[in-house]
Amino acid sequence: MRGGVRATVGVVNYTAIGRLQRAIAMVFAVGVVGTFGYWLFGMSLTDASYQTVTTVTTVGFRELQDFNNLEQWFTIFIIITGVSTVLYTFTLAVQVVVEGQLRDFVGRRLMDREISKMSGHTVVCGWGRVGRAVADDLVHSGHSVVVVDADADRVAGVSYPTVVGDATLDSTLRAAGIERAQALVAALEGDAENLFVTLSARAIRPSLFIVARARQDESVPKLANAGADRVVNPQELGAARMASFVSRPHVAEFVDVVMHERSLEFRMQEYDVPEGSALAGKTLREADLRKRSGVLVLALRRVDGTFTTNPDPDIVIEPHQVLIAVGGDDDFERLDKLAH
Repeated sequence: MRGGVRATVGVVNYTAIGRLQRAIAMVFAVGVVGTFGYWLFGMSLTDASYQTVTTVTTVGFRELQDFNNLEQWFTIFIIITGVSTVLYTFTLAVQVVVEGQLRDFVGRRLMDREISKMSGHTVVCGWGRVGRAVADDLVHSGHSVVVVDADADRVAGVSYPTVVGDATLDSTLRAAGIERAQALVAALEGDAENLFVTLSARAIRPSLFIVARARQDESVPKLANAGADRVVNPQELGAARMASFVSRPHVAEFVDVVMHERSLEFRMQEYDVPEGSALAGKTLREADLRKRSGVLVLALRRVDGTFTTNPDPDIVIEPHQVLIAVGGDDDFERLDKLAH
């Protein structure tokens, strides 16, 4: 991904670029008016175009024919409007190049094109401490992300695709490719903003998986009713984790290792049993996953969403069940081969 390149919606100042585009259009308009005017005065289209260009650029060539008073006044008009417009356009072009806005404009176009090609990614709204941690963990797990934040300076230098804009606006979410996204994380500072993001995202993409951050306890049911599939209060999770280190230090440390330690390949992961899998219809005893793949199954989630922890060896594996297991990357690759 390109660090520091941003797609920008709404809040970035495009004034210089917009003025430059309008100035170029004005130069073109002066050329059209001049050519058409000289053509009306009896010149051929080629001669009229030539006369207009030499007049606007003030190169000093003589007129192609003798001008009467009307033609002279028309030429004066073309000189004044043409020269001033060209100088204005040149000044704007220098400003855009010197201030780096041309680079940002081109970079935005490139990033827009890159985001338009993405599919199955996660949109992370909010580049604070929570959003940054979420994006880093997702990328480390092999997911692609698009970061949305209203502060251009805050996301400057971010190595992931970014969209600078108000995440509560539909146009910003669409710029982040929400129609093709797999999930959205609403991690803005305020609960009200996360509520609006959740409502907008659910309206645009009804099947989108949405995780929302909540600061206040009373916001949790509101976010859930707005369409969030999961609502997380980081303060409560942090408090529970701190308490676990006091009351169950070894358990807490083990969970930290298998869930968050990036230096180890030994991780707790989930595996969705595909339709037509070779494991479907077999019991855990018959599948013998511990010996054949190396993974240790800790729990099983059924299609109806219920969990079976420490599953009995005689439980039958069914398609679309989720196996929650502990193992390394190589172990899960072997599990995937066994399943197919």
